[in-house]
Amino acid sequence: MSDTEIYICEADALEEGGKGVRFPLTAGSEDTTGFVVRYGGTVYGYLNRCAHVPIELDWAEGEFFESSGLYLMCSTHGAIYDPETGRCAGGPCRGGRLRPLAITERDGKLYWQPDDFVRPARA
Repeated sequence: MSDTEIYICEADALEEGGKGVRFPLTAGSEDTTGFVVRYGGTVYGYLNRCAHVPIELDWAEGEFFESSGLYLMCSTHGAIYDPETGRCAGGPCRGGRLRPLAITERDGKLYWQPDDFVRPARA
């Protein structure tokens, strides 16, 4: 595990249950995105890939929550996920979960940490 932390955005860019922030990364050999959202006062980060079909969740950039602001929702087939655990809470993702990312909130900024599977975006 790397000790590298990669800057995502200012912490105040995330509103409670509001828009998330996407950022580029490489997962395995695929160039894709991760995202962060704020829920219950805590920042959570996940690979932006639905457990049902491996496509990005947001229907417009940063739109990850469904209308009640209680669940993250895949815009394509309506799979919903618990924002605190990434576990499937309904829809076609049964038994699946979003892949969590290691997020740090420090000095008003958000960072993520690469691991063996999720690495910084290729140039």
